[in-house]
Amino acid sequence: MSRLARTSGLTDVQQEILATVRDFVDKEILPVATELEHRDEYPSQIVEGLKELGLFGLMIPEEYGGLGESLLTYALCVEEIARGWMSVSGIINTHFIVAYMLKQHGTQEQKDSFLPRMAAGEVRGAFSMSEPALGSDVSAITSKGIKDGDDYVLNGQKMWLTNGGTSSLVAVLCRSDEGHPEGTAPHKSMTTFLVEKEPGFGEVRPGLTIPGKIDKMGYKGVDTTELIMDDLRIPANRVLGGVTGRGFYQMLDGVEVGRVNVAARGCGVAQRAFELGISYAQQRHTFGKQIAQHQAIQFKLAEMATKVEAAHAMMVNAARKKDSGERNDLEAGMAKYLASEYCKEVVEDAFRIHGGYGFSKEYEIERLYREAPMLLIGEGTAEIQKMIIGRRLLEEYRFQG
Repeated sequence: MSRLARTSGLTDVQQEILATVRDFVDKEILPVATELEHRDEYPSQIVEGLKELGLFGLMIPEEYGGLGESLLTYALCVEEIARGWMSVSGIINTHFIVAYMLKQHGTQEQKDSFLPRMAAGEVRGAFSMSEPALGSDVSAITSKGIKDGDDYVLNGQKMWLTNGGTSSLVAVLCRSDEGHPEGTAPHKSMTTFLVEKEPGFGEVRPGLTIPGKIDKMGYKGVDTTELIMDDLRIPANRVLGGVTGRGFYQMLDGVEVGRVNVAARGCGVAQRAFELGISYAQQRHTFGKQIAQHQAIQFKLAEMATKVEAAHAMMVNAARKKDSGERNDLEAGMAKYLASEYCKEVVEDAFRIHGGYGFSKEYEIERLYREAPMLLIGEGTAEIQKMIIGRRLLEEYRFQG
C-alpha cells in the first residue's frame, strides 16, 4: 500500500481525473499554500488552474458544458484538493452547491442561463442561509422577499458567505409570505432567490452590499463575508424553480450533498496531517533513535491511519448512496460527523508528534491545526448531525410493540 484511503471500483476516467488533480495539488497547491494562507491571500492563480482542469463544471451535465461526473468523483477530487489546502476546496464547494441546486430545482431558463457559464468558471456561485442571530435554526430566518409587481424586494442581513466577495451569483434564502397564509409552518414560507452581482466588496449592485472579509482563525485565503440587502430588487424569474415556498427544501438538498463535501475535506486534511506526522516521526531522533521507533508514537500513527481509512470509507459510502438515487441523509450525516471529528483528532496527534515545532508557523501542521475546527461546524454542527442520525435511526428501527 503506497498511500492511505484508496477507493475501489473506480472507472478508468475517474482514476485519470483523480491522478490529474493529485498532480495539480502536489505541484501547484502544496508548495504555496502555507505562504498564501499566512497572507490571507485569495489563490487566484490556483483558481485559474482549476478552471482549466474543468473542475468548476465537474458535476454539471455535459449538455451545459460540464463533465457530467458523479458526486463520488467530485468528493474524491475535493479530498485531494483539501489535502493541499482546505480553503481551495471551499471555493469550489459553495459554487458546486449552487450549481447542484440549479440542476435539481431550477427552471429550464435558469439552467440555460447559468449552468454553461458556471461550468466554465465564468460565473462563481455562493449560497446564503445563515444570519447573525441564528445558526442551525434555519426556520428562524428573518430576511424577507416581498412581491412588488414583477419583482421581489429583498431586505435583511446574511452571514458566513463563503465566496461572498468573489462570487457573481448568490443563492439567498428568505422568507416570502406571499401565497402562504399566516400560520403556515416557517419552512413552507421560504424561497431561494438567485441574486446576480458584480464580484468585489462594498455596494456590488443597487441595494446589495458585501462588507469586507471576516477575519478568521483559519480557513484563510477564501473570502467569508456578510451580505446586506436594502430594498434589493430581484425579477420574479430569479426565484429558484419559479415557485415560492420551496426554498427550505432546495437549500437542505444542497446542504446534504455539501455534507459529503465537508466529509471529503475532513478526509483530505486528515490525510495530509498523517503524512506530515509519519514523515516527521522518521526525521526526529530522541534517546538515540527515530521517534517513530518509540512504541508510543507507533500507537499514535496506527490510530491516525485507522481514522483516515474509516472516515474515507464512510465518505465514499455516502457519495455512492446519493449517486444511486437513494436517500442519503443518514449516511451523509454520519460521514460528516465522523470525518470532521476524526480530522480534528488526527491533526492534533500530528501536532503532538511535532512537539514544540508544531507551534511554529514554519511548519505546515500549524496551519492544519487552525483549519480543522471549521469542519466541526460547517454544514451543520456535530450536534445537528447526531440529531439527524438519531431521527433517521428511529425511522429505520421503529419499535413494533
